[in-house]
Amino acid sequence: MKKLGFSLLVLLSVVWMQTPVVADPRDDIVQLYKRFVDAQNAHDLTAVRGLLSDSPDFLWVSDGRPVWGADATVSRMSGFQQSAIWRVVPALDRSRAVVLSDDVGFLHLPLVLMIGSTDAPDRLPFLVEMVARRGANGWKIEALLTTNDKSQQ
Repeated sequence: MKKLGFSLLVLLSVVWMQTPVVADPRDDIVQLYKRFVDAQNAHDLTAVRGLLSDSPDFLWVSDGRPVWGADATVSRMSGFQQSAIWRVVPALDRSRAVVLSDDVGFLHLPLVLMIGSTDAPDRLPFLVEMVARRGANGWKIEALLTTNDKSQQ
């Protein structure tokens, strides 16, 4: 009986040591969004496109309108970025990442979009919801949902 107990303990130890440690993806999800904001603020739409999923089911809800597909999203963003000022200022300290699985997460955060003329840009408060998925090529944005932040009015 002692041999069986010892053998079982050794076996469990070996299995435990071989079990991969899965990192909490919350940081990865926030970092993905930071890269997305940096690319937008640099007006680098090629980098923006590289962060979006290639799935035809990619969705961006902008101004209450659904935009399907990453290429259509980048096309719509390019129109907005023609403004003299286009700057996304996220409140990352108020963000909340929710892990749905090891490879899927959700990020909620408020931001201010500065857009318009250089002398008087609008400061528009938004809430952003981002769905991210980890695939063979790392984390990608699967969906972006934006709405006016009424708590700031």
